Amino acid sequence: MVWPFSSPAARPAVGLALQGGGAHGAYTWGVLDALLEAGRFRFDAISGTSAGAMNALALADGWMRGGAEGAREALAAFWRAVGTQLPFEQWLVGTTESPGLAPGLRALMHWTRLFSPYQLNPLGLNPLRDVLAAQIDFERLRRRAAPRLFIAATHAGTGRLRLFANEELSVNAALASACLPTLHQAVMIDGEPYWDGGYSANPALFPLLRSGTADLLVVALSPMDHGSVPVTAEDIRTRALEFSFNAGFLREATLLAEASAEARRSRFAFGRLERRLRALRTHLIDAHDDLGALSSETKLIAHLPFLERLRDLGRARAQRWLAEHGAKVGHACSVDLAARFAPPGGAA
Repeated sequence: MVWPFSSPAARPAVGLALQGGGAHGAYTWGVLDALLEAGRFRFDAISGTSAGAMNALALADGWMRGGAEGAREALAAFWRAVGTQLPFEQWLVGTTESPGLAPGLRALMHWTRLFSPYQLNPLGLNPLRDVLAAQIDFERLRRRAAPRLFIAATHAGTGRLRLFANEELSVNAALASACLPTLHQAVMIDGEPYWDGGYSANPALFPLLRSGTADLLVVALSPMDHGSVPVTAEDIRTRALEFSFNAGFLREATLLAEASAEARRSRFAFGRLERRLRALRTHLIDAHDDLGALSSETKLIAHLPFLERLRDLGRARAQRWLAEHGAKVGHACSVDLAARFAPPGGAA
């Protein structure tokens, strides 16, 4: 079997790093749809966390079925299935462009601060399980022909990052990557408990470097600059959670950028890692301008019209990025990760 991701070789190979963000992951759906439609790159390695993991799995599984068009169809089918699982029309206020949770649903969400999912959902029901089982062929993804996938989860006992590679992929591995512990019980895999991968890597970058891909494209959903200081208890809790989900990524992006710069300054690069660091080219598609004004609660709104709105925003952003920076892939960086993410005054 000839694996479509590796052909034709003339297309630059890109390693995708896909952040999580709940329903905002539909924005990444749009980004990927535009990149696949353009057909300018091949994706040999993909790292994803939470919603980013869902996008990674759908893209890879769809491409195995039918190339770029198959990947686009699989992404669309996955997000449409997510967007029709619950009757969100009864629970929303506002508009498709800027929806919010109705007071009744907001009150229900408040219970998650008072009771654990082991109390509220003792059977561990999760509608995403059925969507994944119906939409993703995990047996196919476990075959060696697939692109290298790195799906992040966090061990609930140690806080350590666990990366599920192709041969370890399953419905449970995907659910673990998206397991918010205030909403869902820890996902048990081989007797070990796992929470959302965002607590340890959102997403993991170094596996892409080790895969040998020289061009690394990050699709970032999490805002890096929130502006005003939160003053209400709810906003403070939300900001603290967002910081915790960004912390691992910021550290890794800064370290990777500084290591790459140091390797380029060195006159010699004897090892494989040093050579890869010298060759590394980084790229970024950032959702901040499109999603920055949305409230955090919209990450819970898996309502199809809203998801399709996010998809359209992501498509437009990716098309602009392709026009401005697409030609640099395979030749030069289009973003300086150190300048973008490093703390003032140097590394932390």
